[in-house]
Amino acid sequence: MPANAKVTIRYGKYEACGTVEYREDRLDGLQAVLKADGHQVELKQIEDWNVVELIVNGETVYTCKITELDFGGDGQLDPLCAEALQAVQMAY
Repeated sequence: MPANAKVTIRYGKYEACGTVEYREDRLDGLQAVLKADGHQVELKQIEDWNVVELIVNGETVYTCKITELDFGGDGQLDPLCAEALQAVQMAY
């Protein structure tokens, strides 16, 4: 996979503290890991709840629940961020 691939992160809203909203805080680590590897990252909100999808070249290469990602941080210690990065690298 070229290091400058465009990765679209599609994410849905999720419930926290009794409210359902789109929140990007859980995506911070994922974005940091992808950008550190040289990828361009674009965020796109979707209607599905509690989901994250990584799209490369029009294909979904990775999905997980947004609530399973670590809150904030740089993503270095989050195993899901490592899985997502590997899926993006293998997407080509």
